[in-house]
Amino acid sequence: MKDSMKKQVTVIGAGLAGSECALQLAARGIEVLLIEQRPTKQSPAHHTSNFAELVCSNSLKSTKEESAAGILKRELAGMKSFLLQFAQATAVPAGGALAVDREKFSSMVTTAISSNPLIKVERREAVEIPAEPCVIAAGPLCSDSLYDAISQRLGTHRMSFYDAAAPIIAADSIDRSIVFAQSRYREDEKGDYLNCPLNKNEYETFIHELLAARRVVSHEFEQRDLFQACQPIEEVARTGVDSLRFGALKPVGLTDPRDGRRPWAAVQLRAENADATAYNLVGFQTNLVWSEQRRVFSMISGLGEAEFLRYGVMHRNSFVDAPHALTPSFAIPHTHVRLAGQLTGTEGYVEAIASGLLAALNTYADLITAPEICLPKTGALGSLVSYATDPNTKEYQPMHVNFGLFPPLDEEIKKKDERRRRMTQRAQRDFDAYLSTRHDIFVQEGDALATSL
Repeated sequence: MKDSMKKQVTVIGAGLAGSECALQLAARGIEVLLIEQRPTKQSPAHHTSNFAELVCSNSLKSTKEESAAGILKRELAGMKSFLLQFAQATAVPAGGALAVDREKFSSMVTTAISSNPLIKVERREAVEIPAEPCVIAAGPLCSDSLYDAISQRLGTHRMSFYDAAAPIIAADSIDRSIVFAQSRYREDEKGDYLNCPLNKNEYETFIHELLAARRVVSHEFEQRDLFQACQPIEEVARTGVDSLRFGALKPVGLTDPRDGRRPWAAVQLRAENADATAYNLVGFQTNLVWSEQRRVFSMISGLGEAEFLRYGVMHRNSFVDAPHALTPSFAIPHTHVRLAGQLTGTEGYVEAIASGLLAALNTYADLITAPEICLPKTGALGSLVSYATDPNTKEYQPMHVNFGLFPPLDEEIKKKDERRRRMTQRAQRDFDAYLSTRHDIFVQEGDALATSL
């Protein structure tokens, strides 16, 4: 092994990005110092000291092949993502989505890291940028000291957005004489979701009380301060009485077995664990005070006696202006210091995993003096990275993987389904072709490294 390969890489943060990064580096024979501040210093959103804890939803989005999220999962599988494998091993029923038992998932990640002889874990707060090479994956809730150190190094102003988490309720407190199991458009199968049906009067009363309820932050949020995909449910309702009925509470594809009709609106509940003893209120990220959450959410049909295992919380998330501050590999210019995860503005669980994996691969490329990884822009991760590092981007905001980031096809196709199918085929073809050219970084079936992965 070359002397450069013996270098230790410091990874700050053991969330999704940092955990994936540490495991990928260790799999390639690189020693890793993983610094995690919990439980020495707990964040306002976390509840445990486990690595890769999911603090909001337990869903990793769609598994549908011809979806942006599905394409990203295929790419992660092709790059031998550890956390994707752990997610699949701890999956709970969620229709066409990949949702996990959050405790089993984070426990599996924690065990894999703790038992790896090449990964040394230090439980302490990182207050400055360490010596190179390193990957900073401290998450959107990184400490003020570290964020200030990053800001000083980059010379940029801090940017932030607000994020919110949904409440979780006990399964045995749900009134199953009202709430029914069904996935949209799948009446003939056992549904992966529970549905709380609302008639017109129930829905409008709920909206009225939701808007009148007391919030933790009393002043009106400016829309630019709220990341669109994680807006509190009360802020969505504020845009119009029917906003939720055409959004998180849409009843399409559902049939209430009590009368055989479609409800006026429906609140969906998704299992939080494999035993289905706890359920998440889908789309109910909120900034309501806890007493108001109990009062208002208990008005939902079937949740009159709901036992809240965790109330919704809201916290301030921070990110850097990646397009104007970082290189195309999310590195601080002229250094071997990289950022990964939501700190870069790549928003979403699977996106964070992908970001950590990419940071590991590019750090490894540095160590063996190989070219950086430059994934095709026609794919999910490649298009996201392209967006997040494009200096022409104005007023950069966090972004999930989506087809809007993919470059258009060479020919105009009006039908969306056919257009998405063609874009999926192109993404798969270009991604596979690129991997085949980088045997120096990516493992192939039969390689010794493939066995360890």
